[in-house]
Amino acid sequence: MAKNKVEITGIRTSGLKVLKHKEMVELFKRYKEGDLSAKEELVNGNLKLVLSILKKYHNRTDNMDDLFQIGCIGLIKAIDNFGLSHNVRFSTYAVLMIDGEVKRYIRDNNPIRISRSIKDLAYKILRFKEEYMYANGIEPTTSEIADYFKISEYEVATAVNCLKEPMSIFEPIYNDGGDTIYLLDQIEDKKESKELDDLISMRKALLKIKDRERDILINRFIVGKTQMEIAEEIGISQAQVSRLEKNAIKTMKRLIK
Repeated sequence: MAKNKVEITGIRTSGLKVLKHKEMVELFKRYKEGDLSAKEELVNGNLKLVLSILKKYHNRTDNMDDLFQIGCIGLIKAIDNFGLSHNVRFSTYAVLMIDGEVKRYIRDNNPIRISRSIKDLAYKILRFKEEYMYANGIEPTTSEIADYFKISEYEVATAVNCLKEPMSIFEPIYNDGGDTIYLLDQIEDKKESKELDDLISMRKALLKIKDRERDILINRFIVGKTQMEIAEEIGISQAQVSRLEKNAIKTMKRLIK
């Protein structure tokens, strides 16, 4: 496969038709009136959209034909659920549907086992994002997702990030015409054991400190919020957040030793 180009068996991808906006609108009107041939034209006229999304997955699977079929399923779902009354272009809406379908396929066929509860939460978040995008034309923020599911932003990030496709240590990351450099070559292993022990100790200590202090540390150093943002969210002053943060760090250090 050529770099940044998706090749599909039996399809001349360079010759695929791309519909103009006016053509899309007319076809959707016909399809909503029951014209199934219009649906077929919509599918064929948006296959390049599927291919454009598959480009970022070309290093994650050996069978792009399967992913293309899955992407087409996402495209068909997008066509069936799209409405012209919403102030958003079809391509904007379809990208989420197609990408979501491909991601679900890859995750379901992932050899790495993920906790069922985390996977279920991740799927619910994806569905919520699709519905929100369909209704509003933009993706929801992490904060809006957390509010909807009554969970922390950290839990949202954990659920979504833990389902990301893992990268092989033999993934080529650089080649200047000489020897290829693989991800394995860039992995630092001198302190690996100590760093792993420190991480385990830190997680255990995090579970032992007060809930408010733990939430502040997570929001400050994992989510990346400022003290002022945290203060506004929980209804206290920035000075109080600063004191709680310092006390939490002091307690963490004591528990880790």
